[in-house]
Amino acid sequence: MEHIVIIGNGISGVTAARHIRKLSDKKITIISAETDYFFSRTALMYVYMGHMKFEHTQPYENWFWKKNRIELLKGFVTAVDHEKKTLVLAEGKELAYDKLIIATGSKPNKFGWPGQDLKGVQGLYSKQDLDKIEANAPNKEACNRAVIVGGGLIGIELAEMLRSRKIPVTFLVRENSFWNGVLPSGESEMINEHILEHHIDLKLETNLVEIIADESGRAKAITTDKGETIECNVVGLTAGVTPNVDFLKDSGIELGRGVKVNRFLETNIKDIYAIGDCAEQHEAIGNRRPIEAVWYTGRMMGEALAQTICGKPRQYSPGHWFNSAKFLDIEYQTYGWVFSERSKQEHESHFHWRHASEKICITVSYHKDSKKFLGINTFGIRMRHEVFDRWLTEERDVDHVMQYLKDANFDPEFYSHYEEEIISKYNSVMQTSLSVQKKSWKRIFSKA
Repeated sequence: MEHIVIIGNGISGVTAARHIRKLSDKKITIISAETDYFFSRTALMYVYMGHMKFEHTQPYENWFWKKNRIELLKGFVTAVDHEKKTLVLAEGKELAYDKLIIATGSKPNKFGWPGQDLKGVQGLYSKQDLDKIEANAPNKEACNRAVIVGGGLIGIELAEMLRSRKIPVTFLVRENSFWNGVLPSGESEMINEHILEHHIDLKLETNLVEIIADESGRAKAITTDKGETIECNVVGLTAGVTPNVDFLKDSGIELGRGVKVNRFLETNIKDIYAIGDCAEQHEAIGNRRPIEAVWYTGRMMGEALAQTICGKPRQYSPGHWFNSAKFLDIEYQTYGWVFSERSKQEHESHFHWRHASEKICITVSYHKDSKKFLGINTFGIRMRHEVFDRWLTEERDVDHVMQYLKDANFDPEFYSHYEEEIISKYNSVMQTSLSVQKKSWKRIFSKA
């Protein structure tokens, strides 16, 4: 019986295992040193915030794995011998495989800061990180201040977690506005305001210089490039993540920042594949990055690779870009491509609308000549994925999108709606005379 070994029990590896089992009777082993069972990584913050217990983050009951004949092995892989087709584990044991799937995910970036390995300094990625933050910052008495370094999605999550226990937070962001390498300026400025309103000490254009230790080797303060010293008990390093591939450096498997793969997620070594955060496409797909550290793309890679493993070769083809996140209590969605001023192309124009008093806004991206709809960012308004996906596939123009915006709205009943305000500003800016069309369920559920 062919033995499929998967290193990593995150969304990518577990999805691959589940779909291989649906399609075959192959022997499947998942190895992980992180946890006994698969859990939802995006839910870790809610365990700390008291909204759920850790066991609630596990989508499957413990009996699921045995029933589906998926063997779980707790262990740490230190090396891959592709010639012998074996893995070496930390305790010296070896495990043979017929096909190997590398799904080891990411690890928090460190940039050589003095003191970065002190006690009380941590990232927020793994179950172990959750345990550390619970020990390092159980309450505001034990942690009189935390400093977070890096202004991305993980940083804002960690800030929200700490503030839920009323722990003072200082947030160091090297850019002159929060996440403005990704968000257009109007959105970035709104998030700056929102962070400050949540009593988070936001320091823009500020870099970490050093983390200072106390006599026991624990972080007690940091210094910045502005000459400031900030006392703290916890330092959160959230300046992005990098593929977790160090153990593969002498394996013969081609590496860049991650494990190099083709569209079928194959490495340069026969019968070895890579998926999820640790996989790096030789050539990026469209405007996507070669490495996609996103939950849903990891799931899609797992599904595609399962088909290939089971004799039905399928390329990884993720379709139109989309993503969602939360900035404290503002929900964010993006469909298609809306680039920041730092990276948008010459042909890309933006229409931006922001509510006069609420933290609600949208930015619509379109081709300045053809007016083809390119993408949309929404803050505080839930949108329907299938509708935008269809409009992008049909290459609708921006006027069509604005007129039929009600079709895309997915907010619950009795929520306020803003389409009339949005199109009024759009008409004023674009010198058009469009009107909002009534929502149509027939249009919403029609196929592209």
